[in-house]
Amino acid sequence: MPNTSQLRPAQLLALAAGSLDFATGLALAFAPAFTLRLMLITDPLGPEAQIYLRFVGAFVAAVGFSYLYALARGTVADLRAAFVFTIPFRLSAGVFTSIALALHWLPLPWLSVPVTDFALVVLQLYLLRTTLRLAP
Repeated sequence: MPNTSQLRPAQLLALAAGSLDFATGLALAFAPAFTLRLMLITDPLGPEAQIYLRFVGAFVAAVGFSYLYALARGTVADLRAAFVFTIPFRLSAGVFTSIALALHWLPLPWLSVPVTDFALVVLQLYLLRTTLRLAP
């Protein structure tokens, strides 16, 4: 069982990833055009398409909340579960966005999405294999 100082990197990652996703998700859900401008993405979408961004925002907020909930619960098992649970979502978002960028479906500023998602997958896997590792 890791001590408090050993858990600090996992806790900080959960706080950072959770806050980022929760805030971004809420912003996409309630102000999609404004949020895209903050991401340096021009809003090519009309009101019809923005409903899809709002829908995606709800999912992004839920992923962020899962990190924050695990952090608030404060146990190694909860942090581990949040990291394991979010990896498939991050991989799917990163792969899809990478393909969409390669096919020029999305403009270059969307590159921040796969970079962030893949970096978080690597960090989470590292923490799952070290600090948050299950005892043999």
